[in-house]
Amino acid sequence: MCCLFGLIDYRGTLTAKQKTRLIRELSIAAEVRGTDATGIAYNTEHGLQIYKRPLPAHRMRLNIPSNAKVIMGHTRMATQGRAKKNENNHPFRGSIEGKQFALAHNGVLYNDYQLRRLLRLPASKIETDSYIAVQLLEQKNTLDPSSLKYMAEQVEGSFTFTVLDERENLYFVKGDSPMCLYYYPRCGVYLYASTEAILNRALGRLNLPIGKPERIMLDCGDILKLTHSGRREMASFDASSFLNPWDNCSLWPVQTARAKHKRSAEQAYLEELKSVAACYGYSPASVDRLLESGFSTDEIEEFLYEGTMYQ
Repeated sequence: MCCLFGLIDYRGTLTAKQKTRLIRELSIAAEVRGTDATGIAYNTEHGLQIYKRPLPAHRMRLNIPSNAKVIMGHTRMATQGRAKKNENNHPFRGSIEGKQFALAHNGVLYNDYQLRRLLRLPASKIETDSYIAVQLLEQKNTLDPSSLKYMAEQVEGSFTFTVLDERENLYFVKGDSPMCLYYYPRCGVYLYASTEAILNRALGRLNLPIGKPERIMLDCGDILKLTHSGRREMASFDASSFLNPWDNCSLWPVQTARAKHKRSAEQAYLEELKSVAACYGYSPASVDRLLESGFSTDEIEEFLYEGTMYQ
């Protein structure tokens, strides 16, 4: 359970101070989904910058330069790969034909070892499941909707990815992990976080004159490219691996195997949620009672964050 967050200020409306405040508040709000590490990525005249540390967001000194128009962030709850080893933390740096990009992931992938063996990808000191996404994009030797589609259809597990390139294009690859994206037409600003509760909590702490937002809906299987000029370009990937395994009889063997792996990922997410609940003083039984009452794990997470969860 991690959190993606960030902003796109393609008109250059916000000051450096406003962007810094926004990113700080978003990152602190995102701590509900992970405190093992925090990282951001953005471009300057010196190229792609990535700043990450094995620290909770409230202990980070995040300062955004005035010429950074797109800031991509991540807070991490470590599942695979030690957070103290900073290369395991997000965002990750990739390179294609000398051009760098940054990638962040929310979710759990379970076929990273198999893909490395099958595709003979190079060994890496990075220990996380997420880094396989960087390697798959580098293998295709291009960063565009086609290569992102290839990557999304190769990995198995739960995911939503964000990818930032050196030309200030930001990509969202939406799997079954949550994502909330707001657009403020009055000032040409996009803000995003893994959940709407996190986004609204951060915005509630600020008093920025940016008007009312429109929510941009992203469905499982969507690939959204936000260009440096603010234009939206949509593509998609085959998201059938997220379907019920009984929806298509011809896919029963494959889908049943994938469903088993998905249940494993969901179980890992539930265990992480219970660990977070314990930090707030709630027992695992409290989480189980809410699930039995029909609440989803995302709703329980929001209850925790908003302080409305009962024992």
